[in-house]
Amino acid sequence: MTDTIMHTADRVITATYKRFPVVMERGQACTLWDTRGRRYTDFVSGIAVCNLGHAHPRIAEVVARQAGQLVHVSNLYYTIPQTELARMLVEHSFADRVFFGNSGAEANEAAIKLARKYFKDAGQPERFGIVCMEKSFHGRTMATLSATGQDKIKQGFDPVLEGFSFVPFNDIDALKSAIDDHTCAVMLEPIQGEGGIRCPDPGFLQRVRQLCDQRGLLMILDEIQTGMGRTGTRFAHEQYDVTPDIMTLAKALANGLPIGAMLATERVAAAFGIGAHASTFGGTPLVTAAALETLKIMDEERIVDRARDTGTYFKDALKQLKLRHRCIAEVRGRGLLLGIQLNRPADRLVPVLMDKGFLVNCVQGDTLRFVPPLIIQKDEIDALIHCLDEVLTF
Repeated sequence: MTDTIMHTADRVITATYKRFPVVMERGQACTLWDTRGRRYTDFVSGIAVCNLGHAHPRIAEVVARQAGQLVHVSNLYYTIPQTELARMLVEHSFADRVFFGNSGAEANEAAIKLARKYFKDAGQPERFGIVCMEKSFHGRTMATLSATGQDKIKQGFDPVLEGFSFVPFNDIDALKSAIDDHTCAVMLEPIQGEGGIRCPDPGFLQRVRQLCDQRGLLMILDEIQTGMGRTGTRFAHEQYDVTPDIMTLAKALANGLPIGAMLATERVAAAFGIGAHASTFGGTPLVTAAALETLKIMDEERIVDRARDTGTYFKDALKQLKLRHRCIAEVRGRGLLLGIQLNRPADRLVPVLMDKGFLVNCVQGDTLRFVPPLIIQKDEIDALIHCLDEVLTF
């Protein structure tokens, strides 16, 4: 069966993904099983998506119940799960308003559109430029890849949309120089995930906030990978004492169901009036019910605190590993968004670790990224560390 599934997929699905030769069949907590019965401890979690692990019984129950009650009616009507989720997000964040989409790219598209619309409504249509960071990642749609600071993402899609410029992450002087009379916003990730698990230097995000205030710009924080407790606080920006004007969420918001959200202050969100933006499947009763249950579980089980404590344990173990292996150049990250940069290509280690029963992935060619479910146990971390200790001798 495994070979048949792989051959069929390769024949009928567009070849945009380089897949590993396995067919995943089921999961439970932090473990996945393939169709050959192989077991894997998951340190990818759908790329920082399944924060509560696989097949969480409460989420499965809510999805089944909601699917039997109401799946979709469109945003022409009010629904209870969507309203309750929006209320909960507002009450647990800086924001006053929420727009729902289906993905991180949609959330970032909404943020880009809102920033431009805000200045159009303010009588400043010439202010449409957004300064972004080099090595950033904001999505694969035309606007979000235009905002992404990685050339490889843009290859073959020229011309990209105008209005986006790029400066090095952590370089406040370069940011100051990039801002001009056409700039409306600065858009960045609090911690760059796809960019190699790069954290901001002390004070950098605060200086970005100050600069935005001084120049009358909006600050857009892409928390699609860093939000929902991943870094040890509900949202990563809370650790850096800054408040954005716009924030985007997705990935872990519904623990695997497709959802994106753009959050904004009332002052900024007012630019999105009736008809300004829309999404047919944005915030359906099904997916918002799952997201609402995800938030409830995170609060009741203190998942964010667990992620912070377990992340500290994991990072300390990686630092000890670095002392034993000169091939590790740096250990980076916060909470359970962690990475080790090697002084040589790291991608060759991914299939090696997979063969030994551990799922990890590689970013920027030289960095192994670890984003396990936030419920990962210390003994599972210990097992990965032991395996890394063996394979890092290459």
